[in-house]
Amino acid sequence: QVQLVESGGGLVQPGGSLRLSCAASGSIFSIYVMGWYRQAPGKQRELVATISSGGSTNSADSAKGRFTISRDNTKNTVYLQMNSLKPEDTAVYYCNAAPPGYYPNLPYYWGQGTQVTVSS
Repeated sequence: QVQLVESGGGLVQPGGSLRLSCAASGSIFSIYVMGWYRQAPGKQRELVATISSGGSTNSADSAKGRFTISRDNTKNTVYLQMNSLKPEDTAVYYCNAAPPGYYPNLPYYWGQGTQVTVSS
């Protein structure tokens, strides 16, 4: 069983920065693909960025050049550094753990979400 706990959300002005953290319990964190998703009011949940166990990353076009995903397997933690924030980045941000392709029957996990509000 893996539990994901996000932190680091809050209110920030346009152009500002935030760093989200997602701490995972469980010994199998290091093999999972970790990701950040977000859901704005009235919209579907969407991918922000993912990072594989080996450090390969993938980002949505809206995040490229502004957001950076990273992970520290020694701390069972994944991060999302968000710079140059815009009002349209306002959403609840969720941490996700997805099983690697070679263990497809392992479960997916979601955190409870952390609110990010970009407003002046």
